[in-house]
Amino acid sequence: MASSADGRSGQLAEAPGPARQQDGDVPGDIPVVTLSDGLVTLRPWSKDDARFMAEASADPGIRRYNGGHDRLGRPTPPLSTTEAEAVIDQFALNWRAFAAAGTPSGVAFAILDESSGELVGCCGIDGWSKEDVAQFGYWIAPNARGRGYATRAAILLTRWLFDLGAARVFLTIVAGNEGSVAVARQAGFVYEGTMRAHGVWQGQRCDVMLFAALPLEWAMRRPDEET
Repeated sequence: MASSADGRSGQLAEAPGPARQQDGDVPGDIPVVTLSDGLVTLRPWSKDDARFMAEASADPGIRRYNGGHDRLGRPTPPLSTTEAEAVIDQFALNWRAFAAAGTPSGVAFAILDESSGELVGCCGIDGWSKEDVAQFGYWIAPNARGRGYATRAAILLTRWLFDLGAARVFLTIVAGNEGSVAVARQAGFVYEGTMRAHGVWQGQRCDVMLFAALPLEWAMRRPDEET
């Protein structure tokens, strides 16, 4: 499965708790940002998507690599539709903060098949540091895996982050999550090492792999981005 890195907003959070289009603002000064490569579209989450998010949160693979955990690595229960709506509300607040601050920490995109409009997954920015280093994660619903959606979404999101001025973009992936490792490599990320015993799952420590891309070295940059 191609699930998220060991991430946070790319994950299904606990309830509160190559074209780029800037379509303008919706009420509340929330920017509407849509990214597309002609086959996959990334757009902000809508409350109409809550049922899809709730159903995805019950998938064992997504719970393992993307859902909320306690300090012993025990997963939180799957989201209800109401809880998924609350998560989507928080994403909206994060978009509003992005409009004010210019850094996209905590914003998340729904991933769609462009031709059918089918929702297939999520990708989101886990954090943006003061040093302009960004981390993101992703997950794909079970019935949409193996079709290249995660790779395309990762490329679109990475390009957007570099356009915003990120000096480095990285992913952290739990060792053994081979689908996500494949996505990272196909999206032009370089393996930088393994952080031993960095994570925990069901009381057992687990290693976490680190992948990163730099704007001038990224294999997926467009010809007009060469310097």
